[in-house]
Amino acid sequence: MTEFSTFVSHLECGLTHESDYEPGVVHGLSRAGRPLLVRYDLDRIRDSVSRDEVWSRGGGFWKWRELLPVTKTENVIALGEDDTPLISCTTLAHDLGVSGEIIIKDEGRLPTGSFKARGLALAVSMAKEFGIKRLAMPTNGNAGAAMAAYATRAGMESYIFCPDDTPDANVREIALQGGKVWRVNGLINDCGKIVGEGKEAMGWFDLSTLKEPYRIEGKKTMGLELAAQLGWDVPDVIFYPTGGGTGLIGMWKAFHEMEALGWIGSKRPRMVAVQATGCAPIVKAYEDGERHATLWQGAHTFASGIRVPVAVGDFLILDAVRESGGFAIAVDDDKIENARREIGAREGVLVCPEGAATYAAYKEALKDGRVGAGDRVVLFNCGNGLKYEMPEMAGRLNRNEPINYEDLKK
Repeated sequence: MTEFSTFVSHLECGLTHESDYEPGVVHGLSRAGRPLLVRYDLDRIRDSVSRDEVWSRGGGFWKWRELLPVTKTENVIALGEDDTPLISCTTLAHDLGVSGEIIIKDEGRLPTGSFKARGLALAVSMAKEFGIKRLAMPTNGNAGAAMAAYATRAGMESYIFCPDDTPDANVREIALQGGKVWRVNGLINDCGKIVGEGKEAMGWFDLSTLKEPYRIEGKKTMGLELAAQLGWDVPDVIFYPTGGGTGLIGMWKAFHEMEALGWIGSKRPRMVAVQATGCAPIVKAYEDGERHATLWQGAHTFASGIRVPVAVGDFLILDAVRESGGFAIAVDDDKIENARREIGAREGVLVCPEGAATYAAYKEALKDGRVGAGDRVVLFNCGNGLKYEMPEMAGRLNRNEPINYEDLKK
């Protein structure tokens, strides 16, 4: 991989905007206990590279190296990353009678089969840069799988704790990729408590969502990549499955950085945070006019990736939603499952439950007028649908009896 210059200037607290956090040293949360954001010398980047030069490179999200914090190429941990496709859903648009384009961005094509590869690749690479040897995190599945894969590739230990009902494919994937994994009789915040309380005894670094500054930087590449794929434009609306919300926060950051670089204009997509009705702390905070969410009690949804009862970056999610003119919306599990089946049957695209939630939310917002029939919308499918349990739907035939082929048409 070609050696690139790096342009990190400092880090700042996302809540207080204190900006005296030096790059090049290990950071967790800010002094206010909130996420730290990486800032860049954008003037220097603008003078050193063009958007088309960056976009012409290979290497998936690593092509954006000037806008990433890794300082030495030897610390880049790569597993064959590539850009994820935009799939135009013309059949769904026809079914709904809309003139605007419905686009699925299929993040399930990344290494480890989910968009978590973006954030964890950056976080693990920075851990390598800092000489960290042991990592830990709570997970609902995909993040743990990504951390295990990249940590193993980097020669690090990984300790991963997941709720009891985490999809079995995720748990087995973590173990097969070198992670040490445990099921816990609780939710992801309970798993996070185990990680936090074990720091001193285990000497691990906590890679929980937004408790270090670099997962956001990996996730923001979704916004960089999307704009480039759309000819340096942005869609009207982005529907994003929101648990910890790192990707939504990261994309919002990316759009601001690109405008400052002169790569895009001032237009912004309306950012929509999609949750399940069984776990919707961001939706409740949005509807109540609050900047911070409260812990969601009794969280439940089969879309496990968005079953996050509390998010340390809640205010950053809500800020992006409100500043963009977007909204937060919750859909129930039945509508999520129906959306998964509809996308598969009508477009031939197998999405994960969290990705299906974005289509269910789009349909609800279309009905109540929060999005228009002419809007170009992007729905983020965050994981490969093959990693999730699927219903048994096949018929059966007895080869020893005559087959009525007309019946097969029914």
